[in-house]
Amino acid sequence: MKLRRSSRLVDMTHYLLEHPHQLVPLTFFAERYQSAKSSISEDLAIIKQTFEQRGIGTLKTLSGAAGGVQYIPKMSAEEAKMTVDYLCEQLANPERLLPGGYLYMTDILGDPRIINKIGRLYASLFAERDIDVVMTIATKGIPLAYAVAHFLNVPVVIVRHDNKVTEGSMVSINYVSGSSKRIQTMVLAKRSLAEGTNVLIVDDFMKAGGTINGMISLLNEFNAQLAGIGVLVESEETSERLVDEYISLVKLSSVNIKEKQITVREGNYISFME
Repeated sequence: MKLRRSSRLVDMTHYLLEHPHQLVPLTFFAERYQSAKSSISEDLAIIKQTFEQRGIGTLKTLSGAAGGVQYIPKMSAEEAKMTVDYLCEQLANPERLLPGGYLYMTDILGDPRIINKIGRLYASLFAERDIDVVMTIATKGIPLAYAVAHFLNVPVVIVRHDNKVTEGSMVSINYVSGSSKRIQTMVLAKRSLAEGTNVLIVDDFMKAGGTINGMISLLNEFNAQLAGIGVLVESEETSERLVDEYISLVKLSSVNIKEKQITVREGNYISFME
C-alpha cells in the first residue's frame, strides 16, 4: 500500500513497537509501503531520533544482505526512578504485611500498567545480553515473566512444584529453601529448554535466594546457560544470600509486624542503568 510519509511513520512505528528485538529487513518496509529503501532509511532515522529523545528505546541498524533494523526497548533513568519510587510507595503500605515477613503484591503483579512498566525496565536493563528464554517459578512470578519476555520478544518457561500430565515427561530436582531450610521439589518439562539456551530468571520476591538457586541447578540439568537474574523485591533481612549476581528493583529493608512498619528502598538496578 502506498502511504504518505506521515501515515507511513505512524504505521512503521506501530510495527516496530509490536516487534521488539526482531530484525526487520528494509525490503520488508520498502515492499509494504511501495517506497524506495532510501525513503525508508530516512523514516527510520526520524523514528530513531524520536525514540531516543522520548526515552522509548533505540533502533539498531545492521548492514549487509542479512541486515535490517531492530527496535530495542529502553527506559530512561528518570522514568526508571519514577517507576521504582512508585513501587516503593505502594509496598511501604503496612496493610501489605503477611505472616513470615512477606508482602502482599498480587494487586501490583495483576495491574497491566504497572507490570508493563516493570517489564520494559527489565528489558532495558538486560537489552545487551543474549537471552533466548525468560524463566520463572509458578505462580506469582508469571505475570512479571511475561511482561519482561514481551519486551525482549522471547518465550516464557514456567517451573512448577508438581508434575503436570499435559506437559509430558519432566525433569525434577530437589533444592533447599534458603529461608525455611526445607527440602522442596521443582520440575520442568523436558521439552521446555534446548541445550545451550540462554535463560533469564525472574522472580517477584527473594529472601535468601533458595528458589532461584534451585532454578539455576535446574538449568544445569538441561545444559542451559544463565544469562541473568531479575528480582522485583529482595529482602535484606537474611543471614545468608545463596545468589550473588542479580538485579533488584526494590529492597525490603525491614519489617516490624508488631508496629506494622515496612521500610523499603530502591534496589541495585541503578548500578546497571546506562
